[in-house]
Amino acid sequence: MQHRRLGRLGLTVPAIGFGCASLSSAYGPSVDDESVAVIHHAIDIGVNLLDTSDAYGNGHNETLVGRAIEGRRHEVILCSKFGNKRGTDGARLGADGRPEHVIASCDASLRRLGVDVIDLYYQHRVDPTVPIEDTFGAVKRLIEAGKVRFAGMCEAGAQTIRRAHAVQPITALESEYSLWTRDMETEILPTCRELGIGFVAYSPLGRGFLAATIRSPEDLHPGERRHEHPRFFPENIARNVGLLNVLEAVAGEVEATPAQVALAWLLSRGDDVVPIPATRRASRVDENARAADVSLSAEQCARLEAVFRPGVTAGTRYPEKQLGNMGL
Repeated sequence: MQHRRLGRLGLTVPAIGFGCASLSSAYGPSVDDESVAVIHHAIDIGVNLLDTSDAYGNGHNETLVGRAIEGRRHEVILCSKFGNKRGTDGARLGADGRPEHVIASCDASLRRLGVDVIDLYYQHRVDPTVPIEDTFGAVKRLIEAGKVRFAGMCEAGAQTIRRAHAVQPITALESEYSLWTRDMETEILPTCRELGIGFVAYSPLGRGFLAATIRSPEDLHPGERRHEHPRFFPENIARNVGLLNVLEAVAGEVEATPAQVALAWLLSRGDDVVPIPATRRASRVDENARAADVSLSAEQCARLEAVFRPGVTAGTRYPEKQLGNMGL
């Protein structure tokens, strides 16, 4: 596995990471024993950047990851998040960036994960009611206490990133980025590069759409959360399917899968971009990892970008109610 540097503070990670959210039933049912086996396989092949959050499965995901890395902590780069609150029933309760919540959340995550330190600790969503300087003052104290090694942010706006970075240097910004979600290219990526902040791309396969296996809502698991996402509504998915033609054509040219081409395109955006695709299957971990060996020509990238131009995708990337504090 190739490696890349995130930020300027010395964190080196695999070029392809592993998003663990799907192991807590976000995209259909999962079995813990099978999920642990998938994480073990990812570590075995060098995909050892594990990304979780206290919000995934309302704590379940951290507990699951903790079980999987028991006895193997030294082999992984462990990332988690705070500040995207859930009720006991999983209901979304908004963002919480209060310093006392930051400290308490970290302690709870350390217990669930069964570790002494989190390698990369992100603010999951910006809390507009709390000055970002206060939130990252608390993150700085966690780093000074040895509970966290590096600081990160998720889905933050450029000015907020600058303000947080002035208090505690940010190692990585994690936001949605893929061929069909290119909003980051206008302002966020240039800001990160100016400040020396790495970029971690979640949902790099468009929540599975860019694997070219989803052609209608019937291809999704009943009751899973993608049914709530506008891009997967019947009228939008019917329009979005047409975007896949160029992806499949390029995949044929380079003898790769559409998912591998989508990941290879992201890797071509710069050596500071690290995708973290999620999956519940070891075979998909292997497929995603091999994307690091796929080389796309400038002409192929240009064709992909011409079709997947910013704003072309039908439907918003999240339900409207979840977009409120993104980009703040």
